Amino acid sequence: MKIGFISPPAPGHFNPMSAVACELQSRKYDVVMVSLPMMEPLARAANLPFVSFGEKEFSAEKGAEMIETLSRLKGEEALQFGLNGLGRLSAIKWKTLPGVLSANGIDALVLDNYDFYGELIPMHLGLSYAVLSDALHFDYSGYTPLCIYGWPHENTPEARERNLQGVSKFTEMLIHSHAEIIARAEQAGIKANWEDPSSLFSDLPWITQCPREFDFESSYWPQQFHHAGPFHDGKGRMEVPFPWDHLTGEPIVYASMGTVQTGNADIFQIIAASVSKLKGLQLVLSIGNILNAEEIGRVPSNAIVVNHAPQLELLKRASVCITHAGLNTVLEALTQGVPQIAIPVTHDQPGVAARIANKKTGKTTSLDGLNPSDLLRLLDEVLHNSIYRDNSRAIQQAITKKNGLCVAADLLEQAFGLTNKNDASVPRSQICI
Repeated sequence: MKIGFISPPAPGHFNPMSAVACELQSRKYDVVMVSLPMMEPLARAANLPFVSFGEKEFSAEKGAEMIETLSRLKGEEALQFGLNGLGRLSAIKWKTLPGVLSANGIDALVLDNYDFYGELIPMHLGLSYAVLSDALHFDYSGYTPLCIYGWPHENTPEARERNLQGVSKFTEMLIHSHAEIIARAEQAGIKANWEDPSSLFSDLPWITQCPREFDFESSYWPQQFHHAGPFHDGKGRMEVPFPWDHLTGEPIVYASMGTVQTGNADIFQIIAASVSKLKGLQLVLSIGNILNAEEIGRVPSNAIVVNHAPQLELLKRASVCITHAGLNTVLEALTQGVPQIAIPVTHDQPGVAARIANKKTGKTTSLDGLNPSDLLRLLDEVLHNSIYRDNSRAIQQAITKKNGLCVAADLLEQAFGLTNKNDASVPRSQICI
């Protein structure tokens, strides 16, 4: 059996998904990454086979233009822009993927939860499919807040009604942005509850890399839903140059707004200004591709400002992580027991930040009225109140014990009937290290 992993064209999705593919490949299974051509260098870094689609319909130039626009947007405006882009990409997949999958002999698919209505393609082709939540999972039931909202989790009728209203608003946005693929699916005879994308999931696993210990408590998840843990092991990433000799030995404040929401210089300026007011710290600021260091302005004399940083290695040395609350960055911080300060911008980041607040692994703030004094106060509290590091380390221990990457690979092995190949009587997640 050849398994195709279809990833959205973003490192925050491609990296965790490719890590799961690498784990299955290490078990001697035939896997291939499927995405837009711009993702091929990431597949190459992970030593994974790669198949592209949409070269003509979604050029690298068009993708770069969309990312630059998205990098400067915030909140619902950024969410709607992103959904519109995903909707256009879904329509391209409907047209091109059947031929690509057939030509490459792909028998089963692993889909990303953020590729909304992506299940329609394997349903149409009669292929088996499972789902990974590389970003934070979506709870359309209303029992917990949908991850695009930063609401606290409350077990009250009023909170559930609020959650359901949020789901309704979001699915209206989804249906509007994905109207073309929905129409094509209906023409092909597929009838679905478009207001509940989770109804399209098969009975094969839906796996989130969010650890159970970091998630809101709920007993309403479907049977095929599984909390695994981070889908990374530090391998298969592109090498990133870094001036290691510029590290002073002072406690490190590592700050990154991810790979997409990096076009707002004022956020980085506020981070630099707040860190500069605390003595004895060194700021490492990763600003992405959109801006240059000169646009950030004044930074502490010992600060290191780079476009890209070797995040996993730096978090091993960091005392605190200032983040946009992207799930990958937060999980990588928790894997090292590093507390976080979250500044969510859009997409699933408010939901991740809400879990940071719920589990007290750090502090959260908002873009509205963000200023150096408020961020300084949060930074001082997270650095000097041990509860945040203690809670982060407790989740670190849970992550280490469970090994989410191996759990995800085990579940996919079982789902696709591959376990007999290795004749393993003990799940590998119990022996992977």
